[in-house]
Amino acid sequence: MRIDRLETFSDGVFAIAITLLALDLPRPQGDDVWHALAHSWESYASFLISFLTIGIIWLNHHALFDRVARADRTLQMLNVLLLLWVSIIPWPTGLVADHLSGDGASAATAVYCTVFVGMAVTFSAVWHYARAAGHLAELTPAQVAHLGQRNSLGIGFYVGAVAVAFVVPALSLGICFVLGLYYLLPDRADRLV
Repeated sequence: MRIDRLETFSDGVFAIAITLLALDLPRPQGDDVWHALAHSWESYASFLISFLTIGIIWLNHHALFDRVARADRTLQMLNVLLLLWVSIIPWPTGLVADHLSGDGASAATAVYCTVFVGMAVTFSAVWHYARAAGHLAELTPAQVAHLGQRNSLGIGFYVGAVAVAFVVPALSLGICFVLGLYYLLPDRADRLV
């Protein structure tokens, strides 16, 4: 399969998932708009983290597939599995928005972070398979090591965020946000020789 078809399909899924996030945002009711906005902070916080995360997955997906020379059926299916995780992100985002201030905060946040674990594991699987199958353009050993480490780093932090969700749900979301900021930084693989 041509990489451009895979990327076009993926872009469509990313665009839909990121749009669905905004559709779930509450609109303030009543005359005191500022109070209503402040009362819905959970919705806006979870939206921001999810929007940032989907945007960063999209950026890193493009960076990865810019390095892929060809795609076989296994790589395509791994990409579809990655898109499954991306497409479901709006659902736990709403779950967190609805329960962050209540008794269900731990469960909602754990589910939310578990989706990110699935996404990170699958993203890493796409990378490792593309590398092992020889689908990547030429990379130096230093670049391969750096990109492999960078792609795998999120798994541990997201698993940690799941555990933290049962103790301090808001801190768990903070871990996801900081990890998103880390992945927002451009990787330095192109500068490695």
